Amino acid sequence: MNKVTTLPEAVRELVRDGDTVSFGGILSREPVACTYELIRQNKKDLTVIVDSRDETVEHLLGAGLVKKLESAYVWVGVIGSGLHFRRAVEKGIPRRVEVEDYSNLAIGMRFLAGALGVPYMPLRSMMGSDIPEYNPRIKITEDPYGGEKVALVPAANPDVAFIHVQRADKMGNCQIWGMLGNDINIARAARKVVVTCEEIVPTSEIRKIPNMTQIPFYCVDAVVELPFGAHPLGVAGCYWIDTPFRKEWLAASQTHEGFRAWLEEWVLSWETHEEYLRKLGPDRLAGLRKMELDNFRIPKIVGC
Repeated sequence: MNKVTTLPEAVRELVRDGDTVSFGGILSREPVACTYELIRQNKKDLTVIVDSRDETVEHLLGAGLVKKLESAYVWVGVIGSGLHFRRAVEKGIPRRVEVEDYSNLAIGMRFLAGALGVPYMPLRSMMGSDIPEYNPRIKITEDPYGGEKVALVPAANPDVAFIHVQRADKMGNCQIWGMLGNDINIARAARKVVVTCEEIVPTSEIRKIPNMTQIPFYCVDAVVELPFGAHPLGVAGCYWIDTPFRKEWLAASQTHEGFRAWLEEWVLSWETHEEYLRKLGPDRLAGLRKMELDNFRIPKIVGC
């Protein structure tokens, strides 16, 4: 089963206007290149279900492609706030976005429910916040066994999930090093899954360390080899976060017009990921690889 394709083909064939989408990773290993492709193909009226998110959701909000956001929060790490999120909610720029608030744990439990095929999951932590007061989809009920109050959150079953991993084979068996986030459950909860990876390897290599296979082939619909597919965020064992690049796009995002100009230069002016990497330049990319290995002393695990 050869599921290898290109990113434009995967997005064109699997994503429809109005779909519910999710993204793997959490503040690292996010499939940023997939966001770029969604913007290039102008996939509109999306509902996005995520936990805590950086570039992936901010870019989609700034491009005006999000109709509804179900999340814990959206920001850009320690270098700034979610400017596009704030503009969309407060001013309707470039469009008004419906927001459905959850905690990080609640979002994780929603994906777990979706993965298990059950309609909801109970949790206690929501009882310590006022989020249920503002989100009618969170139901407060009595535990039938202990009698205490618990919060119920609905299952999440995205139409399409995008997940970036260190390596995968052509069938879609995916191996991940470092923080997993909710990726395992997202892959099982989503109806369709697009995996981008730093490297496609033979299945025989996957079988050498099968315990690292976090996402099995039967969850995956498309596999795309995409080195630096999470840039400017980092990927454990492959490359460090590109903070200067993030500061540049955040500076451009101080105004919606500035962000549109940034989009034109960095997203809309090229058609392939290879063009994007050439624009970044080999020296910059090599430096990010070196920083990851030097700072964390992580052995090189894939051919990135």
